[in-house]
Amino acid sequence: MNKKSELRSDAQGGALCHSETLVIALGGNAITRPGEPGTIPQQFEHAAETLGHLVPLFQSDAGIVITHGNGPQIGNILIRSEEGERRVPRLPLDTCVSDSQGGMGYMIQRILFELFRREGIRRTAATVITQVLVSEGDPDMVHPSKPIGGFYNTAETAEVRRDRPHWELMEIEPGRWRRVVASPLPLRIMEEDAIRCLLQAGVVVIACGGGGIPVAWEGDRLVGVEGVVDKDRASSLLARDLHARKLIIVTSVDRVAIRFGQPGQQWLDTITVAQARAYLAAGEFPAGSMGPKIASAIEFVEGGGQECIVTCTEHVAPAIAGAAGTHVVMHMAAS
Repeated sequence: MNKKSELRSDAQGGALCHSETLVIALGGNAITRPGEPGTIPQQFEHAAETLGHLVPLFQSDAGIVITHGNGPQIGNILIRSEEGERRVPRLPLDTCVSDSQGGMGYMIQRILFELFRREGIRRTAATVITQVLVSEGDPDMVHPSKPIGGFYNTAETAEVRRDRPHWELMEIEPGRWRRVVASPLPLRIMEEDAIRCLLQAGVVVIACGGGGIPVAWEGDRLVGVEGVVDKDRASSLLARDLHARKLIIVTSVDRVAIRFGQPGQQWLDTITVAQARAYLAAGEFPAGSMGPKIASAIEFVEGGGQECIVTCTEHVAPAIAGAAGTHVVMHMAAS
């Protein structure tokens, strides 16, 4: 096989039949690590390491969609935009999200093409710039809750409020403030049909980057929304729309725990939707960390998915085989 043909999809003669469809939601830790400046070479290095762990999945006949977070990248884009406001127009947040989708999609695609070539995998990959429909009447549009960008101390907030009166600031920690924006619930993946067509053609699809670009209808006009959509909620919606069997939420821990970091901490292997909802209601999964992941898992399984797996990058392949991770299912298997 020559180098050119190695990058062709087996599906060029027609649609493929997949054994199952997997939606893999990569967390920010998969690409940018805490404490690092997040240079482009660092992002490529970590993304390559992450995707390398998924080789067994690419070698299978499963249909694969990759979604990803973009928190650190959006923060950097916003800093560039703010610093350049004296010379170029300000970028609205929806455009920032679209920019991050394109740049990060390029990175993931490039690494996948190298990986497919090296491993002799007859697949190809493509990024879909993804819009996600939200409601202008969503409660979070009135009471923004999602922190973005860098921190400001108390003295700096007066200057920020003067220079950027359209911003809403929240004191995240004593004396430390951040901008907060709306995080409305996703209602529809606008490019769902395009994603499905690519998936059926055997393409590894990169979609819903950063939760998707939030948009809303104003009459006959589709307008960008100044907000961000939770990546795991959007991934869950996409997985349901595609009738995926499994949603894999990749995070920094191997499994989910209750009483996390406290005496009596307990790691969870398999839990039912009912148990997950009870733990969520009891406050075991905070809104700023594991909460949206568990809520997304519940929505996916209740929407017809076989199971949602929460695990770390290194354990994705074994978790799909049942040897790692936390598995959220509708009912426990009979013993």
